[in-house]
Amino acid sequence: MIRKVMEVIYPCAAGLDVHKKMVMACRRRLLGDGQVEVEVQEFGTTTAQLRQLSVWLSAWGCTHVAMESTGVLWVPIWNVLDGDFKLLLANARQLKGVPGRKRDVVDSEWIAQLMQCGLLKPSFVPSKQVRHWRTLTRQRMKLSDQRTSVVNRLHKVLQQGNYKLSSVASQVLGVSGRAILQAMMNGESDAERLASLAQGRLKAKHTDLVDALEGHLSESERWVLKQLWDQLAHLEAEMARYDDEIRVRMSDYEPELKRLMTIDLLGRRNAEHLLAEIGPDMSFFASAANLVSWAGLCPGSEESAKKNRSGKTPKGNPWLRRALIEPSWNAARRKDGYLGAMYRGIAARRGSKRAVVAIARTILEAAWHVLSKGEEYKELGSNYLDQRHGEKTRNQLVKRLEKLGYDVSLTPKTVEV
Repeated sequence: MIRKVMEVIYPCAAGLDVHKKMVMACRRRLLGDGQVEVEVQEFGTTTAQLRQLSVWLSAWGCTHVAMESTGVLWVPIWNVLDGDFKLLLANARQLKGVPGRKRDVVDSEWIAQLMQCGLLKPSFVPSKQVRHWRTLTRQRMKLSDQRTSVVNRLHKVLQQGNYKLSSVASQVLGVSGRAILQAMMNGESDAERLASLAQGRLKAKHTDLVDALEGHLSESERWVLKQLWDQLAHLEAEMARYDDEIRVRMSDYEPELKRLMTIDLLGRRNAEHLLAEIGPDMSFFASAANLVSWAGLCPGSEESAKKNRSGKTPKGNPWLRRALIEPSWNAARRKDGYLGAMYRGIAARRGSKRAVVAIARTILEAAWHVLSKGEEYKELGSNYLDQRHGEKTRNQLVKRLEKLGYDVSLTPKTVEV
């Protein structure tokens, strides 16, 4: 099949439409008369079939191959073709503008044409080492989800027995809570004896604790509680093994992790998840804004009738988004620090959810600077925003007081030396 096309950048290129059980491949090469020859063929996804795909692409002398970023389906194809071709992983948002019907052949041809004409931007492809990190950290996230599910079911069993331990103890699975639960599973039901197991600050709430532990578990509920307890112990032990393995795998990048942990709100696990998603090398991302855009943490822009409206944040890396959003909620409890002040200011105007996304974006920007410059995070302080926008803040406060019916006059404070 011979077709006329727009200007060609790469004489021979290919596009792959990747699926779970098959790959639709299209190869295109420039002929001497300025026309382009196109051929499409379907391949399976086993390793042997992917090697056949590599041979098929090499037969025409293809130098550049593009494929869509579809979950993890692109990874084995990338591993087989890497080294033989110049590979490009394209963001799915770039490939949505396919005219006509939605068909696999059309998709592969469209990807190949965009690749050959140099119209595709490469998406971030982590190194093999970083992909190994991701396998571990993402599985640990899933284990954490399972643990949360078990804990919620454990709470439900306690509520059925009218045990209100969570109303008194901030951490039901803290040292005191675990001791009380162990005694309950062993058959103890006396509220006084259960409350006497409390330790630390929970001892001061003895009366409230006795009232909260006036409940009753049936034999079936006690049995279910034991099963949930065993599941919880198993998951926590497995998570601990993942913690150890991740620490070993990332041992060469301990300085980078420690610098990331200087960022307010980031703990060890958050820093590990963050490093596994963006990698330690920031050379792919030209700026912090570029990284934030790739992560899907910048608001979209919609323009209609010459009016710009801020849209929803686009879909980015869901694992990275979660690694940033979860610690960002802690900013609501911070009474000091720059991120805490930033959260309160945005939440008052735009709501808590937008404020959390803004905090996540700020953390990611700080991570880019920390990794690219090799410097620790510098805390700006809770007064930074007021000092930076001093006049604006003063005028806003004056207007608010005037609306409440006050006459306001300001006198500069005299500082004694």
